[in-house]
Amino acid sequence: MATELQQEVYRANRDLQSRHAYFLLTAAGAGIALAVNQTHSAALSWLQAPLGLAVLCWSLSFFCGCRQLDYVSLTLSANLELLRFQSGTHPEAGLNPRLIQAASEGILSAAESNSNSASTFANWQFRLLVWGGLLYVVWHVVEMYYRR
Repeated sequence: MATELQQEVYRANRDLQSRHAYFLLTAAGAGIALAVNQTHSAALSWLQAPLGLAVLCWSLSFFCGCRQLDYVSLTLSANLELLRFQSGTHPEAGLNPRLIQAASEGILSAAESNSNSASTFANWQFRLLVWGGLLYVVWHVVEMYYRR
């Protein structure tokens, strides 16, 4: 019973994390689209530098979100392989305890590294999205000031 509950909590957590990552990807894409839409007929000027930096931040945020999802996928794949080794169903190790131990240590190390990378990219995805939003507001205020 406890294992089923743990699996359900794990699934719910993983689903929430995925939704959050995809939401941030969508927000970054929407920011880029907004910037393009608002400047499609504008002449290039230095006043648009904050907007250009905002688009750069949103683009990097999008990149970080994609990389984060890649690393999450690699971590999940490593966890699946670990379960196969530990259950003795992996064709290369079978029930050999030495092979299972060696493979488990290597897989755990790789999974931890992938998980850390995913976390780093997730943090940068959010930070860059926020910085893009702040730079967009700066650009908008500068535009308003020079239109007066």
